Amino acid sequence: MKKAKAYREPAFINSRDARPLRILAEYLEPISRFEHYGVEDTIVFFGSARFKEGNRWYEAARQLAFRLTGWSKALDSKKQRFVVCTGGGPGIMEAANRGASEAGGLNVGLAVSLPREEAANPHITRELVLRFHYFFMRKFWFAYLAKAMIVFPGGFGTLDEMFEVLTLVQTQKMTKPMPIVLFGTEYWKEVIDFDALVRHGTIDAQDVNLVHRTDSVDDAYEWIVSELTARALDKPGATL
Repeated sequence: MKKAKAYREPAFINSRDARPLRILAEYLEPISRFEHYGVEDTIVFFGSARFKEGNRWYEAARQLAFRLTGWSKALDSKKQRFVVCTGGGPGIMEAANRGASEAGGLNVGLAVSLPREEAANPHITRELVLRFHYFFMRKFWFAYLAKAMIVFPGGFGTLDEMFEVLTLVQTQKMTKPMPIVLFGTEYWKEVIDFDALVRHGTIDAQDVNLVHRTDSVDDAYEWIVSELTARALDKPGATL
């Protein structure tokens, strides 16, 4: 019997020995997809998967994504700039993808396989649903393409994603400007006491200013647009 070529052999491709190939695939395949659809960079929305339509934070994320997509589409650019990007699931992710879709814009969903796997939400641009096995590759694509991040209330996953980006910015491993919005001031004040970190000497006082806190869609929109216009408009493309 004729044996399949190595790259078509499931037993090998799914083996421990082929893990580097699977990791590389999760780097190369997204590059191909983004280049094909002209996606230059993104605005990433993080937040809980548990909020439903009608929740105040769901509706705020939906509205903010709608407005940012409208602004992006009006830019004089042949490529897709500042495309809304989420983790592809329900809740805040769905709300942001939905708002972008309602504004007539492309939007991205970076889904990941989980034990209780849920289908990617239906509002992501169909060709831009990317599915990852490795969390660290998914997080790489969140950071690599992003030119701004908006963090809504969320749980362990949201905190993990937020603190990874904050660490990259604080340590200057991420050299590009990265406007970060914490949406929901009372929630974040209760969940993370940044001032206590300063008092205990575990972060510098200036590190508190790495994020912009707000409860207002208008304020978040105006601050992000101002930051991107001043610091990212003339710097298209992915970079850390």
